[in-house]
Parts: sequence; structure tokens; C-alpha cells
Amino acid sequence: MLALFAHPLSSYCQKVLIALYERDVPFEHRLLAPGEAENGATFAAAWPMAKMPLLLDGERAVAESSIIIEYCDRLPSGAPPMIANDPETALETRFMDRCFDCYVMTPMQTIVSERIRPGGHSDSYGVDQARAALERAYRWLDATLAGRIWAAGDTFGLADCAAAPALWYARHIVPFDTHATLAAYHARLEARPSVARTRVEAAPYWAMFPFSGAG
Repeated sequence: MLALFAHPLSSYCQKVLIALYERDVPFEHRLLAPGEAENGATFAAAWPMAKMPLLLDGERAVAESSIIIEYCDRLPSGAPPMIANDPETALETRFMDRCFDCYVMTPMQTIVSERIRPGGHSDSYGVDQARAALERAYRWLDATLAGRIWAAGDTFGLADCAAAPALWYARHIVPFDTHATLAAYHARLEARPSVARTRVEAAPYWAMFPFSGAG
């Protein structure tokens, strides 16, 4: 059986979990957390970069969330793949995936890092830049998603797996309620059973996320 080394609170781990749930791929969730020394040791030995999530398929280690999802598309499943077979749709899917990772997830994480940073090491300039980047991404997404059901068209896929955790966390940092198209898309994501499942799994760890604070 596949083994996924991950933590339920991690946005990139949620991204992979959503895809696995969508395609009903059986796997063992190997929690990466204090007190899980065996999992941590296996993870570190398999992936020296020590960035979760990590998928182990026998002796094969597959890292990076987008690559893990594409790898799982090869596995038997009665569900549609997360990256469409049509080349144009596949290209748009990969593009939107990168946009959510780079232009929503990354600046969001910059602001979160500032909120949990030890005193005396603040980076207000970096936070201001990150907030501006998020606002810019919201405006672009609001226009780009007009007329679309999902991020790359009419079918839920890889880009939506990236969007769900990115937007959920980002809206608690820099709200996007005034962007009606983006907000409606986010609501559709939250209604998706696979996404809702990751929310339930992350709930016991919400206290670890800085929902309030400067930034």
C-alpha cells in the first residue's frame, strides 16, 4: 500500500489528500509530528530535503505535491484523473496549479511565518510585499475564474486541489470577500466532500495556526 508522510494542517499535504480522496486511492497516512519518531526517521531517510508531503510506493519515493498527484494519476481508479488527457486542458491545469502555489500559497505563508516568528526578527517589509501580492492574485483570479466552474474549466482537477487549502488559509490572512467570483469559487471548493474531509482532519490542530495577530 502507498504510504503518505504528511501532517493534516499542512496546505501542501491537504492538496495531495484531496486528490487521493477524489480518486479513492488507498493509502496509509503516516503522520509527521512530534512523538512520531519512526515516521520521521523513515521520512528523513527517504527524502533528504525533508519537505512534506512525501509518498512512498514500495521503495520509490515521490516528492512535491504536484508530482505526487500526477504520479497517482497513473494508479488504477474509476475516477477521472486530476490532469486531463486533453493537452490544452492539461496545460491550463498545470498553469493554474502553479498560480495557486506561487501566488496565493507562497505569500500567505510569508505572512503566517511573520506571525509565528520569534520576537526581534520581524520583517514588516516582507509582509507588506506579501499582502500586496495576495491582493494582486485575488484581482487576477477573480477575472480569470469568470465563467469557469473549476480552476481550469468544467472538471475538478489538480489546480483545484492546490486552490482549496491555499484559499482557505489565505482568506484568514487577507480576506477576499469583495471579489465575488473568487469567493463563489471558494464556496464551491468548500462544498466538495474531499475538501470538507481535509477540514475535519485538520480541525484538531487549528490551535497551531495563527488566525489572529499582526500582519
